[in-house]
Amino acid sequence: MTRKSGIDGATNDGAAAYRRMRRVAAALLVAMAILFLIARLLADRHPAWGFVQAFAEAAMVGGLADWFAVTALFRHPLGLPIPHTAIIPRNKDRIGTTLATFLRDNFLTPAVVARRMAHVDVASAMGRFLAAPPARGRLWKGASRLAADVLESLDQERLGGMVKTALAQRLREVNVAPMLGQALTAAMAEGRHAPLLDGIVRWAGRTLDANTALIHAMIHERSGALMRWTGLDATLADKIIEGLDKLLNEMIEQPDHPLRVKAEEGLARLAEDLQHDPVMRERVQSVKAEILDNPAVEQWWLGMWEQIRAGLLRMVRDPGDAISGKLGEALRQLGETLQHDVMLQRTINRFARRAAVGIADDYGDGIVRLVSDTIQGWDAATVTLRLENAVGRDLQYIRINGTLVGGLVGLLIHLIDVAL
Repeated sequence: MTRKSGIDGATNDGAAAYRRMRRVAAALLVAMAILFLIARLLADRHPAWGFVQAFAEAAMVGGLADWFAVTALFRHPLGLPIPHTAIIPRNKDRIGTTLATFLRDNFLTPAVVARRMAHVDVASAMGRFLAAPPARGRLWKGASRLAADVLESLDQERLGGMVKTALAQRLREVNVAPMLGQALTAAMAEGRHAPLLDGIVRWAGRTLDANTALIHAMIHERSGALMRWTGLDATLADKIIEGLDKLLNEMIEQPDHPLRVKAEEGLARLAEDLQHDPVMRERVQSVKAEILDNPAVEQWWLGMWEQIRAGLLRMVRDPGDAISGKLGEALRQLGETLQHDVMLQRTINRFARRAAVGIADDYGDGIVRLVSDTIQGWDAATVTLRLENAVGRDLQYIRINGTLVGGLVGLLIHLIDVAL
């Protein structure tokens, strides 16, 4: 037979253990009664049976008293409406309120949550989980199925439009000109603009090589008849091409070439204007708005979102494959960082502590009311059954201990009586 899992399984296990211990306690009480009868019948044959009788008699009294006390918590003993019995069913609502108050005062006040969270290292726990994620674990699989169901249930076109609108709105609000200017200034300060200039010059050289015939044709058309008849137009075109090619090569080979210096000065002025010139800023904003309003960009947004969505679906459908790829490597690196970066740990733990305190402050009373209302909404039989299954096993130990301790007390009293 397969054992049930979850709350039902735990309830069934508790009920079975409770029934076992109840049978043991009852069997012990019956054994004491039988022992008492045997000792009573044999009391005249030997004085030792008097001690046995005293032990069994007191054990029966102790066992019966504890049986009555334990039973009175949950029901009327033998079905008799004895006062102050069936305590739990009669006080169900008060128990729910008391339990909720206990939960609030000891677990859900901001001060208590902050004190307990101060000793919880959330960052390290996250780091250990990410460094060795259980790709085949129940939690990971459940989260993957939930994420896949959510992604598949959402309207693709509407969600893509929402993503596009949100991103576009965010980009419209961002003033990109100062950021571009700062990035350009930083790149020039570190010499990272040099490859860009070299690339532009090389592109100009390749363009010149690819259009030599066009330059010859332009000069030929604009030359007079004498120059065309003597061939000077072709010579002039060759000299122009040769001069431009030499100029471009010199700009590549000489970092301090005058034209290159002029280009760098122009980049520096551009960086300054991007950061401080209102006219330049407005011009950049206008260009950005035109780009965002372009239908081609809108289609690009939608296509990009669909690619992201498809990638997310592939990842959540096969979390093991995702973890073994680049994403998994990034998560493992993050996990290692969380375990060893003290400053990052402190930041995350502080955030987790503040979040938990905020939840307790905002929703603590609601959780308390939920517990109280839930218990008060249960019928008395349900409350009795659940509490009895939860703590009944331990209460049966009270019956067993009461039987044995009562017997020992009776034996001690009989010993004192004989001695006197």
